[in-house]
Amino acid sequence: MLTDPYGRPVDSIRISLTQRCNLRCFYCHLEGEIPKKTIEMTPEEIQRIVNLAVSFSIRKVKLTGGEPLMRSDILEIVNMIRDSRGVEEVSMTTNGIFLAGLAEGLKKAGLTRINVSLDTLNHERFKRITGSTGLEAVISGIREAVKTGLCPLKVNMVLLKGVNEDEVSKMIGFTKDHGLILQIIELESPDEDELYKRYHVDLDDVESYIKNNARTVTVRRMHHRRKYGLRNGGEIEIVRPMHNTEFCQYCNRIRVTSDGKLKPCLFRNSNLVDILGPMREGASEETLRNLFLEAVRRRQPYFREFPQKTQPLKLS
Repeated sequence: MLTDPYGRPVDSIRISLTQRCNLRCFYCHLEGEIPKKTIEMTPEEIQRIVNLAVSFSIRKVKLTGGEPLMRSDILEIVNMIRDSRGVEEVSMTTNGIFLAGLAEGLKKAGLTRINVSLDTLNHERFKRITGSTGLEAVISGIREAVKTGLCPLKVNMVLLKGVNEDEVSKMIGFTKDHGLILQIIELESPDEDELYKRYHVDLDDVESYIKNNARTVTVRRMHHRRKYGLRNGGEIEIVRPMHNTEFCQYCNRIRVTSDGKLKPCLFRNSNLVDILGPMREGASEETLRNLFLEAVRRRQPYFREFPQKTQPLKLS
């Protein structure tokens, strides 16, 4: 198991496949990437990075974007990752617009489960948030994904002040009725810019309401997220990345940007490690392994209260 200088195990890799997207969500953070036109990795390059991660006992792969289903070779990518010996789980986060037509193929290619971003069940609000009229396509995609067995399926709902705060109960009902897990997510921005100030919602009241209606409460290892099982059915996770030392202290991910840079932290772009460039220049496996280890060395909690450095990088 690979452990960073803060004693945090790294057992998951999150790979952005593209910056392209068919929606224009006004709060999108592009997985922490700087918006720009970029090259994209080939399926073979993605697989090579996954194989490298697996050599360090990383077993879980999450595919993101942009919108990963914009890739015309997405089934090939999933299949090649699944064929990497040692990979135990391949999952994906998507906006769901193209999901209905691809769910069966994704399942056959080896996708394990899926997260669908859905902030509202109201057509007008959906258009305001995303710039699209595709709400029904997303709902159809969710139903098809459940039908094909891409489960547990999670719905990612970013709470936005003055936009969808009043839909929590409705979204709980929707996810319960469809056998889904609802993730209520705090709007995030390391810069706490004007958009953040305008739309950020503190989740204390929401979590208190959910907790009071919960039958069970468990704490997940990843980010120490709290997962609530409601008395009348339904499961809800609360995701609070902002000013949250536990979120950072229990982070187990290394990220890869769409243009092939290892990204140690969602909130930082000052410590990236280019791996695609050296790969395309013919770098040896030893060089690539050292680049991967360097990215893990650069992992540093963005929100932290524990000591700056507690132990050396470890590989066991």
